[in-house]
Amino acid sequence: MIGESGLFALVLIVVLSTLSFAQLAWCRWHAKGSGFHLTLASRINAFLASYSLVALAILFLTDQFQFDYVASHSNSALPDFFKLAAVWGGHQGSMLFWVFTLCLWSGLISFHSRRASHYIQSVLWVMHGFTAAFAWFTVLASNPFAYAATFVAEGRDLNPMLQDVGLIFHPPLLYLGYIGFSTVLAFALAALLEPKYDNQWVRECRLWAVSSWMLLTLGILVGSWWAYNELGWGGWWFWDPVENASLLPWLTGTALLHTLIASAKHQQLKVWSLSLALVTFCLSILGTFIVRSGVLTSVHAFAVDPSKGVALLLILAVTLLCSFVLLLRQVDSIKSSRLTSVFSRSYLVLLSAGLLVVATFTVFLGTFYPMVYELLGLGSISVGAPYFNTLIHPLSLIALIAMGFAPFLKWYKGSSESWPRIFCFFIGAYLIGLGLYWLQVSKMQLSVSLIWGLGAWVVFSHLFLLVSHKSLSFMVLAHVGLAIVCIGASMNSHHSYELNRKMSPGVSTQLSDWQVNYLSTEWYVGPNYTAEQGHIEFTSNDGRSFMLLPERRHYQVRVMNMSEPAIRSTWHGDYYVTLGAKIDSKAYAVKIQYRAYIGWIWFGALLAMLGALIPLLHSISFSRVRASYGAIQQP
Repeated sequence: MIGESGLFALVLIVVLSTLSFAQLAWCRWHAKGSGFHLTLASRINAFLASYSLVALAILFLTDQFQFDYVASHSNSALPDFFKLAAVWGGHQGSMLFWVFTLCLWSGLISFHSRRASHYIQSVLWVMHGFTAAFAWFTVLASNPFAYAATFVAEGRDLNPMLQDVGLIFHPPLLYLGYIGFSTVLAFALAALLEPKYDNQWVRECRLWAVSSWMLLTLGILVGSWWAYNELGWGGWWFWDPVENASLLPWLTGTALLHTLIASAKHQQLKVWSLSLALVTFCLSILGTFIVRSGVLTSVHAFAVDPSKGVALLLILAVTLLCSFVLLLRQVDSIKSSRLTSVFSRSYLVLLSAGLLVVATFTVFLGTFYPMVYELLGLGSISVGAPYFNTLIHPLSLIALIAMGFAPFLKWYKGSSESWPRIFCFFIGAYLIGLGLYWLQVSKMQLSVSLIWGLGAWVVFSHLFLLVSHKSLSFMVLAHVGLAIVCIGASMNSHHSYELNRKMSPGVSTQLSDWQVNYLSTEWYVGPNYTAEQGHIEFTSNDGRSFMLLPERRHYQVRVMNMSEPAIRSTWHGDYYVTLGAKIDSKAYAVKIQYRAYIGWIWFGALLAMLGALIPLLHSISFSRVRASYGAIQQP
């Protein structure tokens, strides 16, 4: 009965969200009362969605293979934590998690927001519209509680590529992040639905925008780390279509955070904020379309059913059309303060938003151009890493220059320091960056030296801001973190190296200053696989040594072979060994890599993400103070 009750809860969400959306629309159209109280409906939906998701998890943990989704993505020998991850490891479960996330954000809004009831009802009305659309889609086209057509005693097992700790955290964080931007869209649309536009929405949605950006950043970070540790390729970003799908809303969401500050504090860039709020969640829906339509090939793809893609494309089209019709209807009444000087922080915000939008268009074009080219019957074309790297690199350089100037510029005009002093500071920081780069390598690369110099410029300028203001801010951690990511990515791209060898016990090879010795091969049996484990020792001339244990696993149920790389991490890079295919009775194809500065990428992204906690904690503290003050004022 657990499965049936989970489906019943999902159907109740469909009914409740649809009726709530339709009733309030009818009441507003006929200028009557607000109708059904959407605050209560949002909380009920959050409870029902949580129950439905827990019910599906119970089906996995208890091996209920009579349900098709469980049979397709689990097995009785699968460890319990992977069974839990399998809940969102396939198409149907991920769509249920979509519905759960929408209901969760809607329920949180109903508890947290304190604006006038009419406005919040409009926000929740938009959220119920999205919930109804995706709940209908899940019930009709992606039901995770459907019975299997035939009885099976065992499941097909979870895809071995997904049997990693990263799967437990990566998809939920990603969904919480980019679906969280639906709240920002809801606040924006609610403001546009009001008879008179009120810019207060930018203050109301800042908490939700920062929360969504933080979760999306963490989700992308965990996904990048997962690909690096699981796939055995040694890379951290492959410009895969689905990777790009998560990057697109992150780019526009980052631009949105910048323009929201200008709109909230200085009444500037209001149309920019509205447009970015509308586009960001639409790009999230587009990412879902990419994963589930089969229009693009990706190792991440959940489904290849075109009918599912058409339904998602219809939701995207309706959302995009309605959003921009409302924006165009109100655009004449939206007045923003003018930017008074090129040499001001407000202009720098505009430049940053522009750069991020250009980067978004660059990634969008590279991702979808091959598909359009093929649909037009012009043949097939491949757009790979060289295209993205060539176009993103100059944008990154401009962004680093701009970020370095941000601490010195005043909001409207001028700087806190004299321009000659700023110029000297820039030259000094740049030279320090070059010096640090020169100490690390024997041969310097021009493009990497630019990144080192400008990265040092960003770090030292923000340290200056930190010392002068004596307070840590979101901007400081985010900008410094991004500078560290750029340095790490550039070093990883230009100063990594690898070799491929046929190796067996007793064979040695040389990797830079290290002698690599293949000692032996051990066999062992895992919970749902068998494995061949290579024992490979690295030794140096000065007596240092360490052991790496890469594996070649065979999953019997899926009949798949997977390589589990072994990694030795240091502050300047990773030694990365992959045990490839077996060549003869004792020898394997072994790939040995040195991935320069890979840890700097994780650290920089984590630092930027942690910066988002500062405004969140401030907002929570302020809300508590405000609530306490309100209680004191009551008679």
